[in-house]
Amino acid sequence: MTIIVVKYIINDNNSCQMKGEIDMPLLNKLKELRSAKGLNQQDLGSLVGVSRQTISLIERGDYNPSITVCLKLSKILGVSVEEIFIYEEEIDE
Repeated sequence: MTIIVVKYIINDNNSCQMKGEIDMPLLNKLKELRSAKGLNQQDLGSLVGVSRQTISLIERGDYNPSITVCLKLSKILGVSVEEIFIYEEEIDE
């Protein structure tokens, strides 16, 4: 049997991380979704209120954004946060 478990914790700086997996990068489809909307990193960063470099870091999985940034990305791209950021931990029993 395989169970998929998704667990989140919120840090003092309002960034969202996986419980038990501190600083583990989240997989994401941000680049794909951004491109589908015809936005470059600079445009998306301006809409969200972050730099182009921050968007690049998020897309590469080098930075886990704050919950506020996650929600802004979700609204701008017209998809749920779960459609942008993916974390699946398989536990075999």
